[in-house]
Amino acid sequence: MNYLKNEKSPYLLQHKDNPVNWYPWCEEAFEKAEKEDKPVFLSIGYSTCHWCHVMAHESFEDEEVASVLNRDYVCIKVDREERPDIDAVYMTVCQIMTGSGGWPLTIFMTPDQKPFFAGTYFPKKQRFGHPGLLNLLEIISELWKNSRPELLDTCSQITEYLNKKDVSVSGEPEKSLLNASLRSFEEQFDSAWGGFGSAPKFPIPHNLLFLMKYALLEKEKRAMDMAEYTLKMMAVGGIHDQIGGGFSRYSTDAKWLVPHFEKMLYDNALLASSYLMAFHITGKPFYEDVARRTLDYVLQELTGSQGEFFCGQDADSDGTEGKYYVFTPEEIRQILGQPDSDAFCHIYDITEKGNFEGKSIPNRIRMSGRNEQELMMTGWSSQDIRLKKLYEYRLKRTSLHKDDKVILSWNGWMMIAMADAGRILGDDRYLQAAVRTAKFIRENMEDSDRRFFHRWREGDAAHVGQLDDYAVYGLAMLAIYRATLEPFYLEEAVFRARQMAAFFEDKKDGGYYLTASYGETLIARPKETYDGAVPSGNSTAAVLLAALSAYTGETQMQEAADRQIRFLAGTIRDYPAGHSMGLMALTEVLYPMKTLICTSSGETVPEELKNFLQKHAIPNLAVIFKNRSNQKDLEKILPFMKDYPLPKNGSVFYLCKNGMCMAPVKELEQLIKNNEI
Repeated sequence: MNYLKNEKSPYLLQHKDNPVNWYPWCEEAFEKAEKEDKPVFLSIGYSTCHWCHVMAHESFEDEEVASVLNRDYVCIKVDREERPDIDAVYMTVCQIMTGSGGWPLTIFMTPDQKPFFAGTYFPKKQRFGHPGLLNLLEIISELWKNSRPELLDTCSQITEYLNKKDVSVSGEPEKSLLNASLRSFEEQFDSAWGGFGSAPKFPIPHNLLFLMKYALLEKEKRAMDMAEYTLKMMAVGGIHDQIGGGFSRYSTDAKWLVPHFEKMLYDNALLASSYLMAFHITGKPFYEDVARRTLDYVLQELTGSQGEFFCGQDADSDGTEGKYYVFTPEEIRQILGQPDSDAFCHIYDITEKGNFEGKSIPNRIRMSGRNEQELMMTGWSSQDIRLKKLYEYRLKRTSLHKDDKVILSWNGWMMIAMADAGRILGDDRYLQAAVRTAKFIRENMEDSDRRFFHRWREGDAAHVGQLDDYAVYGLAMLAIYRATLEPFYLEEAVFRARQMAAFFEDKKDGGYYLTASYGETLIARPKETYDGAVPSGNSTAAVLLAALSAYTGETQMQEAADRQIRFLAGTIRDYPAGHSMGLMALTEVLYPMKTLICTSSGETVPEELKNFLQKHAIPNLAVIFKNRSNQKDLEKILPFMKDYPLPKNGSVFYLCKNGMCMAPVKELEQLIKNNEI
């Protein structure tokens, strides 16, 4: 019997009709394995994973494979997005045993959850030296019956390794770590196509965010050039959906032409933030356009009725990868007619020969030699009626599977992008989207003790909130505060940071665990620091704590930030470039933090302050606004604000930096003219 039909995960529901007797991760499954003396077959994936679909079609929908699995194993399916804690533990196992990892993740383990074999994708039968699943199932079944002591010895070694305590390596943050990271990025930089390393290429937007911040702090042109060139080349490539906006997961080639077509919420959130930062620094409309198109795509296709953001969209349509995205010249002619179709095909590289399995992925790579202004002139804007016609046609031609569950931390990254867009672009649509999502999370993803759930879908909130959920949500509250200057969001950020410390901090050895102290106990409790597809919870926690220590001035918050910064400084020393969000946390303490306080007699934020925040990209700047209507709430959160009186008329600006405060001024322009800020 398949037990997945009552689950909420779209990934698990994709497997509810398999002939395999799947269980979700639950005590019942492990009790059954113990009672029947069977090993556990654990399969981990996610709903928009192409190779997960391939293995499902080849094996899990196959009666022959299912009969062996049902006879010899207890089978468990896990959605890695719903349970990143389980995925983190067993992905580490796979990396230990095989030297690499990926999805689908395949684990064989004992009824007490201890693994003895790991791998990723297996075809049904052996192919080109790749072992077949059927053969593997028979071999492991025989080993379980006849060589169990050896398997259990493997289990003991792996479990011992997982739980081996690292000696504390905390150290002092140093600029040399930032400099070493820049050198590493320079060595890996692809000067022809942008990005770092060879194919396949992942955007890793937090690398670009770090480079741009480093460029601001150090006036380092090379760092900015690498970031800008990468952003430009991705934007003209096929990894960027030229018709509907948004970005795919990664590019299979070096020049960003052929993507793995799935789109993920976190990629688009962090990329939108990267393009916004590039626009904020340079003022180039090209970056603004890409950011807007990315955010508009999310609002159009990944946003629920209550403001929640969904996980992503599949790479496959009608069982074919990329079918939704590719075109032929004839299709373009049918939709646009002449001469628009000829112009479009020329600009977007739609040819009879094609560039992907006989059809064409729209791209503007052939025009990448032009500067950003010229690209804006040769391309069509997101408001162009011709692009809208093609977009509407594509929606009707075929459809994409959408993973419509809500992951809290991913929603946090998108709230940050939306809030920053509202502030930097002066577009209230984006800010209100962030505010609405925050309200949704408070109303739907908290328990009675105001602790977070990790996932929500169709009215059901489930799974204990993890480190990333608290850390990213806290940063999102700070982003909304910077955009609105309403004390409520600052208070929320402080509250979540305190919860984070209470539930996740390793008081003895430093850093923060991925899982909460009150959550389910697995065979290991991960503590992740590497900034991979998304920044790690430890890096994000450090950025949050460092920012809040600047806002609040609290000793407790400052000490928490110092502990986490030192933990990261030691942890990332061997490979700084793999910890770009951690490096950004270090910049919060290695460079002066400035605090700008505005007190006003008015009822709203002064226009000159709004304009300043919109037009100037100032790193390490905390901005606080006080007026009569927010005075009580603000002083409750920041008691020191009682020392800043409200003026009878107009506004007064106070600037503090490098441990000292300037004389107050009545016009912000004075501070700007004197290069004080």
